Amino acid sequence: MKLAITGCNGSVGTRVVLAALEQGHTVIGLDTVPCSEPLASLLLRKNGGEMAQFAFKRVDLKDFDAALAALEGAEGIVQLAAVRTPADYKVLTHNTNVVISWNILRAAAELGINRVAQASSVNVIPLVWTDRHDFEYFPLDEEHPCRPDEPYGLSKVICEIQADTIVRRYPSMRVASLRLSWSLPSREDALRDDPERRKNDLWGYVQEDSAAEAFLLAVAGENGRWSGHERFFIVAPDTSANEETVELWQTYWRHVPLKEGKDLSGKKAFFDCSKAERLLGWVHRNSGE
Repeated sequence: MKLAITGCNGSVGTRVVLAALEQGHTVIGLDTVPCSEPLASLLLRKNGGEMAQFAFKRVDLKDFDAALAALEGAEGIVQLAAVRTPADYKVLTHNTNVVISWNILRAAAELGINRVAQASSVNVIPLVWTDRHDFEYFPLDEEHPCRPDEPYGLSKVICEIQADTIVRRYPSMRVASLRLSWSLPSREDALRDDPERRKNDLWGYVQEDSAAEAFLLAVAGENGRWSGHERFFIVAPDTSANEETVELWQTYWRHVPLKEGKDLSGKKAFFDCSKAERLLGWVHRNSGE
């Protein structure tokens, strides 16, 4: 499959490019800045006597016509281009992310590209970037209300609404919004000596190559289990804390009830990713597994 991967220079984008090439896909990497290592080496490296199936285009995806031209010929898109924090908490993050996500989705529709996986975020529910938390239950799942009060989370809620909109008008399209947690090489990289430092993101993480696999399953998988637009939490099934999850719950979030039929035994995560397993076939794996 010929995949366009936007934001390919980022930490997540790099892992998705490398995983896609390993699976035999042809990749067009798109970013606003020059191609960075380790991707730049792919432009020169021989692989089994053949050039790596990777090309790079520098493009401003806020420009719809430029996005349209850059995506031409792709069969699927992994959309990762975004400002990754609220920045100044004013307009930069919101306006950049909302314009890019719509340009990608609308260009895909225009070009007949029917497979898109876009990066949303666990922060559609107020977590890291706010002091206001309104968890209705644990573990969090895709049915939980999204009420962000800052521009980054808002931009991700809007990109999901954009996906709802595009598949209504173009029902042949299939879009996955992956609500990604903190993507890291290993669980150990997310550990902190004081668990209070991670309480606002509920000690979540996702191993970076497992996150990349989720994007590729979403864009290239054809198991017939879903259509239209779906949202998926992509988080490890355990916390990045040494304490038992019940202890964390009782210490920091005891006022939040458990969803019926659920538990937080052992080191279970505060996120329920069973939908991703059921529809995408995604199972989190740590490095070495």
